[in-house]
Amino acid sequence: MTSDAPTFLAQFIRHPLTTGAVLPSGPTLARDITAAVPRVGHPLVVELGPGTGAFTRTIQERLAGRGHHLAVELNPTFATGLTRRHPTIEVVRADAAILGELLAERRLLSADVVISGLPWAAFPAGRQRAILDAVVGSLGAGGVFTTFAYRHALPTRPARRFHSLLTRAFDEVTVGRTVWTNLPPALVYHCRRPLHLAPWHAGRPSAR
Repeated sequence: MTSDAPTFLAQFIRHPLTTGAVLPSGPTLARDITAAVPRVGHPLVVELGPGTGAFTRTIQERLAGRGHHLAVELNPTFATGLTRRHPTIEVVRADAAILGELLAERRLLSADVVISGLPWAAFPAGRQRAILDAVVGSLGAGGVFTTFAYRHALPTRPARRFHSLLTRAFDEVTVGRTVWTNLPPALVYHCRRPLHLAPWHAGRPSAR
C-alpha cells in the first residue's frame, strides 16, 4: 500500500459517493491518463478530483514548470494535502460542475487538457451531465478530456450511461488499454474535439 492509502481509505469511508475508490490510482494509470499533456508550450491543464495527487505528480513532471495547472478538489482534506505537497499548482476547493465559472474568474479562456479522477460511475445521471457540460464548455476546440473507468464497473448502468454521454459530447472517444496492475484494474477514455455547438445530450439516455 502506498503512503497515501490510509488517507484515501479514510475519506472513502467518510465520503464513499464522492471518493469512489478505496485506494489511489497507480503510476501506470497515471501515465496513461496524462499522456495528452503537451511537453511543449504553456498549456492550461485542469485536473478534476485530484484526491491525494496520484495524477498530479505525473502532470507536473510532464509540464516541467510550464503552463498553468489548476486542480479542482471538493474534499477539504484532499485539497489541503494537495496544496501542501504541490505548492506551485493552483488548488481550488470547489465543485467541478462550476469549472466554467472558475476559469472565468481567473480570466482563463479555455483549457487545453482536462484530466478527471472523478468517480463517474458513482454519480447519478444529472450529476454526470452537469459536470460533463462544464468540461465541454471549458475546453478549446482542440482540447482533450481524459478520464478513467474501473474495468469491473463497465457493465453497470451508470458506467454505460456515462460512456454514452461521452460519445455525444466529443467527436472522438477512444478507449485505452486495461491497466491490470492498477487496483482495481482500470482503463482510460481519451476524448477529443468537444462538440460545443451541438446539442450533444439531446436524446440523452434515461436517468434511471
